[in-house]
Amino acid sequence: MVNLSTDVSGLLLKNPLVLASGILNQTSGSMLRILKDGAGAVTTKSVSIEPRKGYSNPTLVEVEHGLLNAMGLPNPGIEEYVKEIEELKNALKKEGICGVIIGSIVGKDEEEFVELAKRMKDAGVNALELNLSCPHAKGYGIELGSDPREVKKITNQVKSAITLPVWVKLPPIHQIVGAALAAEEGGADAVVAINTVRGMAINLENHMPILSNSVGGYSGPGIKPIGVRAVYEISKEINIPIIGCGGIICGEDLIEYILAGASAVEIGSAIYYRGTDVFRKISKESSEWLHKHGYNSLKEIIGLALE
Repeated sequence: MVNLSTDVSGLLLKNPLVLASGILNQTSGSMLRILKDGAGAVTTKSVSIEPRKGYSNPTLVEVEHGLLNAMGLPNPGIEEYVKEIEELKNALKKEGICGVIIGSIVGKDEEEFVELAKRMKDAGVNALELNLSCPHAKGYGIELGSDPREVKKITNQVKSAITLPVWVKLPPIHQIVGAALAAEEGGADAVVAINTVRGMAINLENHMPILSNSVGGYSGPGIKPIGVRAVYEISKEINIPIIGCGGIICGEDLIEYILAGASAVEIGSAIYYRGTDVFRKISKESSEWLHKHGYNSLKEIIGLALE
C-alpha cells in the first residue's frame, strides 16, 4: 500500500489533502463531514475580529474553466466562531477521529492578527493560517500580502505571540517569491500558494459586471498552471514547507504540485465539481499513480521537478 502521509511544519497528516478556507467550513458539522470524507486536515473559515456580512448576491458565477467569487469574507466574528471549533473538537473526540484543524484568520493589521491568533490557539486549533491574500475585501488580504514588509511584520508578531505552527497564505502576485521569503524571515513555518486570482465577468445582456462587487477571485482548473509555477519558483528559494493551492481536481493535479515542491495541497473548487468525497477520490487516484510509477510513498516525489 502506498503511504500518502506527509509532514507539514511538524503536523503529521494522513494524506496531503487539506480543505481550503472558504468552502464548507462555516460550521463544525460541515468540517466534520469533510474529515469523514477523507481530508487530511480542514482549514476553518477566515475569521475576523468583528462579524462581517459579506457582499450581496450574486457572489459566485461559473466561468470558463473555473469559478469566480466575491463573498466579502462573511463570518460571525471570532467570539462566535470559536464555538464551532470547540464543537468540532468535541465531535472528533466523541467519534474517535484524529482530525487536524487549521485556523484561518484575517485582520487589518498586526494587532488584529495577534488577537485572533491567541483566540484560535485557546480554541484548540493545531496550526494557524494567516489570510494575506483575499483578492476582493478592501483593507484585508492582498492589500497586506502584496507588501513583503507587511508580510514579515505580521508573521513575526503572530509568531512572537503564540507557539503554534503558522502558515502564511500568499496572493498570486508577480513578486510571490519575495512575499514567501518575507514570510520565512518573519518566522513562518510554511507558506500556502496560491489564493484565487483577481478576475471579472460581464453580463453581455445588461453590459454590467455579474458579481455585485464587480471583481472577484478566480479559482478552479484554469489557475492550476499559475499555482504550480508559483510553488516551483518558491521551492527554489525557501527552506520551509509549501502547501500548494489552485485548480487541484484529480490525483494527477496533486502529483504535479508535489513534484513542483509542495508537501501538501489545499482543495476547494474541486468539491463543486466532484462532491465532498473528492478527498477520497484524489487519494485513490494519486495512490494509483504512485504505485504505477514505482513509488512507495508520496514523500519520495516531493520536489523531483527541481532536480
